[in-house]
Amino acid sequence: MSLLPVPKGDLRWGYSTGACATACTRAALTALITQEEVGAVEIWLPYGGGKPVLFRIHACSFSAGAARCATYKDGGDDPDVTHGAEIAVTVRFIQEEEVLFLPGEGVGMVTLPGLAIPVGEPAINPVPRRMMKEAVREILEKYGLKTGVSISVSVAGGEAIAAKTLNGRLGIVGGISILGTTGLVKPFSASAYIASIEQGIDVALANGSADIVINSGGRSEKLLQVWAPEHPAWAFIQYGNWIGETLAKIRSSAVRSFTIGMMLGKAVKLAAGNLNTHSSESAWDKEFVVGLAAAAGYEEGAAAISGLNRAGRLTEIFQFRPGEPFYTVLAAKCRAVIRQEVGARPFTLVLIDAADHLLVFKDDEL
Repeated sequence: MSLLPVPKGDLRWGYSTGACATACTRAALTALITQEEVGAVEIWLPYGGGKPVLFRIHACSFSAGAARCATYKDGGDDPDVTHGAEIAVTVRFIQEEEVLFLPGEGVGMVTLPGLAIPVGEPAINPVPRRMMKEAVREILEKYGLKTGVSISVSVAGGEAIAAKTLNGRLGIVGGISILGTTGLVKPFSASAYIASIEQGIDVALANGSADIVINSGGRSEKLLQVWAPEHPAWAFIQYGNWIGETLAKIRSSAVRSFTIGMMLGKAVKLAAGNLNTHSSESAWDKEFVVGLAAAAGYEEGAAAISGLNRAGRLTEIFQFRPGEPFYTVLAAKCRAVIRQEVGARPFTLVLIDAADHLLVFKDDEL
């Protein structure tokens, strides 16, 4: 387990799987060379503030030909699915003077183009690869050796952990990804989820899907897959609550057109200009909804709307059907917000109610 300082009154930051794998690489190569057990190592993070970070190595084994070291990932106060997972690295000497990354149990393999790692390679992201290569270079220089090294990263229970992530839709099979751009994990930053959204769009484009379907989650995605069966599985991207980040990625990418599906609660928040629909970031504004109703021609409705406890119940006041003015006004407000984020790129908005009915709006018809 890593040793992480805890600023008083602050949430505790954690360390990425990439940082853990780097520590294990350094420890395992040291054990292989010295034929002695390693109990802790220091590594430098890409943005660590100029101070080395100490990692405990809870398991270290070695022979003349290979060494394996393991640590437990400390995610700090971030509720990450890999917190507490055992990250291990096995190293061996090879004839070619290079660092070779080999498959390891619990680490996924890349099967679709579009990611930063080529198809057929273990899903170890570029920054962790660079960190591990640097650790190998430093240790070999320290002991005056010129040789190649193979690195196999493994994660105990990684395949089961991966089932709780978006790896499958990215074409990463058999385990988790080894991640990290700074080596640190910021509590509640959602950076891994946002990265998965961006990678999902890259994968869709690389596999020929310039028309994508973004949606809020599993329920809406299943409905949209039935509604638009012509799209392959990789063309469907779940944005969760991060609509703003998803639209920003679309704007900066080669996406030609897209469909955005959302439940009524998220649609009301988006219409009011909220690009993050998490309950901690935004709430549905009843006064705003009253204004929508007035714009749709309903002079009275404030009392009925104020009596609702969630936006999904708006269907009790306004029938969820084509041509209903309220939903047309709601969709037009959503269109204005989306258009501001993505520019002139065409899109279709699909509103979804609690009974799984769909209302479809083309942006150029609103």
